[in-house]
Parts: sequence; structure tokens; C-alpha cells
Amino acid sequence: MSMTEISLLGEVNRSNWIRLRTMILLRWIAIIGQLSALTVARNLYDLELELGLCYLAVGVSVIGNMVAIFVFPENKRLTESENLAMVMFDLLQLGFLLYLTGGLHNPFSLLVLGPVTVSAAVLKLRSTVLLVATAFAMVSALVFFHLPLHTTEGEVLRLPDMFVFGQWAAISIALIFISVYARRITREMHAMGDALTATQMALSRAQQLNDLGGVIAAAAHELGTPLATIKLTSSELIEDLADRPEQQDDARLIREQADRCRDILRSMGRAGKDDLHMRQAPLVAVIREAAEPHQDRGKDIVIQEIPDPGGHAQQPQILRRPEIIHGLRNLIQNAVDFARATIWIEAGWSDGTISIRILDDGPGFPPHLIGRMGEPFVRKRRSEADRLSRPAYEGMGLGLFIAKTLLERTGAELSFANGTDPFLLPATQGERRGAIVEVIWPRARIVPETGNHSAGIGENRPIEV
Repeated sequence: MSMTEISLLGEVNRSNWIRLRTMILLRWIAIIGQLSALTVARNLYDLELELGLCYLAVGVSVIGNMVAIFVFPENKRLTESENLAMVMFDLLQLGFLLYLTGGLHNPFSLLVLGPVTVSAAVLKLRSTVLLVATAFAMVSALVFFHLPLHTTEGEVLRLPDMFVFGQWAAISIALIFISVYARRITREMHAMGDALTATQMALSRAQQLNDLGGVIAAAAHELGTPLATIKLTSSELIEDLADRPEQQDDARLIREQADRCRDILRSMGRAGKDDLHMRQAPLVAVIREAAEPHQDRGKDIVIQEIPDPGGHAQQPQILRRPEIIHGLRNLIQNAVDFARATIWIEAGWSDGTISIRILDDGPGFPPHLIGRMGEPFVRKRRSEADRLSRPAYEGMGLGLFIAKTLLERTGAELSFANGTDPFLLPATQGERRGAIVEVIWPRARIVPETGNHSAGIGENRPIEV
């Protein structure tokens, strides 16, 4: 499953995440609150209310909850239409109660925002717009149509018209603001969740490949001795069976098959080796490994060493972690995608830091998106000119997000910039005028503590499953 498919599946199925029991619990809370408000208003403040109709409205909610409890299973999850029906019912039930209890003169009219907030968080845009429009029409109607509140002594309780208008304006603005805010925050949380899932998948895949290399290397090492014994024994048999051609051919076949097993294991063992030497490598070697899949894509990748004059002259050995390799590989892929001809990778080191700068001669990052580089699902990253020149590219910013997340897990800090102003004429721009990505680690985070790089591999360890 691709990363884009993860996002699309999440977008389709999120409206089915809400359990019926959750909506029933929220409705029970609302019912208790409504009954408490009616009781306090009648007994404490001596308000004359249409209690029969009020209790009828609350009773309909109670009946709906009881039916849902006994008819549907506890683990039922609501579809989009069922969610919309539930929230719409709660909104209309609340509107009917407000009609019976003073309309916008009732301070509890602010509760209209509750169903709208729920819809903005869990429903699709079309359903949310329908709920907001219904709530706005209902609030507007309650300004003119409602039963007035009055005490047992006949005194009518009402707000001045100016305050009623203010109440209507505040609720109307809040309907739009809260729905947009809740929907935006929810979408960003879902996008971040999808991107993190894709990141974990990428990291898991890299780790599995690394573990597979270790398994193959261990198998090749453990089988080397018995295969050598078989080959030696078969060679001696070939010499001893010189007077028996048929049996000599069998011994020769055994030796050939032993050689074949050796070649197969040697070929498979090139995938990797889980020993102390392969857990770390020179800085430039790790960069080359990350850049290797993009060497044959028609762009020149130039790797340069830039040590700090006042620091270590010798190239450092760094931890060869899957997060570092995969993160750098994504950054290099992004540079190759946008570069015109050349990508430069500068490997630098000092007494305190290890740094890698990736530069290209492409158009650079869009200036209005530099502050958002590294966020997932940036859908407007390409200009119209770029769409015309590269119509097949569909970047969503997910690759940069994965790279940033993986590298930051190793202790790195990333920064994004442009080599020059992309709005200048090409003749006035330098060679390295494209995007610049700089990755900086504290030296202690990726350089092994011990400086003895010639330490023995040690005894083979059993593979834990």
C-alpha cells in the first residue's frame, strides 16, 4: 500500500470511526443537562414553562437512545449518513427546546454550537455545511419565533433588542469560526497521523531490509564450514574413485553443488552484514549509499568533503542507521527531482558537529512555502510553470516530512533555504542557485563513542525472532 493510498483510505473511512455508543453517551449527558435546567428553572426561579412539550422533546431523545441501545450492537460504528442523522436530530431537538423556552433570550442558546462542532470534527465537508446552514437558519428563526419566558407572577423575561441582535451575531459568527477551526485542526491531526504512519512504514521497511542482510550474512557464515567440509571430502572421493567412473561422477556432482551453494550464499550476502563493522561507516560512504538509487537518473551528484580547518582532519565514522540513510535518500531524491543538471552534497565535520548540505541548480523552494517545508501534504507546492514543465510530478511534501522526521529522531536539526532569489534572472544567479537543505547533528549523537574502528566482530549471536 502506497503512502498516498493511506491518506485516501483515512479520508474515506474517518466518518466511520465514531461508535454509536459514543454518540449515545453524549446524548445522555445532554438529556441530563436539559432535565436539570428545566427543573431548576421551574422550581428555583418559578418560571412558567410548557413543561409538557419540553418533557416531550426530552422524552424523544430518551426513546431514541433506548432504541439504539437495544437494537444495535455495542461495537457498531456509524456511517456518514447515520452520523449526520444523529447530529441533525440533536440540533433540531435543541432548537425545539429553545423555541419553548425563550429563543435567543435563553442563555443556553449557545449550546447550538455543540452539534456543529461535532459535525466539523467527524463529518465530511458537505455534511458540515448542511449542519451549519441548518443551525444558522434555526438561530435566525428563533429571533422572531419563540415562546416568551415569564414568571408565575406574569413578568416577561426578555433581553433588549440590541442584546438579542448581539446574541444572534455572536452565535452566527461562532458557528462559522468554530466549525472552520475544528475542521482545520482535525484535518491537520489526521494528516499528521497519516504521515507518521507512512514514516513508520518506511522505517520498518528499511529495518527489515537491514535485518534480512544480517540473517543472510549469518547463514552464509554458519554454512561456510560444512560446505567447505563437503567440498574437501568430495574432492578426496574423486581421487579415490578414479577406477569407478560412475561413482566418481556422483562425487564430482556433490562438489559442484557445494560450490553452487557457496556462490548463492555469497551473492545473497551482498545485501548486508550485521556485524560491528557494518554498524558504522565513513560519513561519505553513508552519503554514497543514500545517493546510490539516484545515480542513474540523468543528474550529476557531486559529493564534497569540507572539514573544519580547526577540527578533526580525518573523516569521521558515523552510525549507519536506517533512519539516517532513508532520510538522506529522500532529501537527495527531492533534489534530483527538481535539479536541472547537478546536485552537490557537502559533508562537513568539526569537533562538535557533523553536517550535510544538499544543494541543487533547480528553481529552489517556493518562497511562500519555505516556512512550511517539512510539513506533510503540502498540496500547493508547485507553481503553474512547474506544472507545465513537469506534469507527471505529484509532490505532496510527504517525502520531506518523512526525511525530517527520521533525521530528527537521530538528533539532527534541519533547515531549508534557497541559494539565491528565484525571481532574479538566470544570468544574475550563481551555479548553486536552487534549494538548500542543511542537516546538522551534534557529533556525539551519530559518532560512536569508541575510536577503535578495527575491533573484532566477535562471536556470532543467535538471531532473535
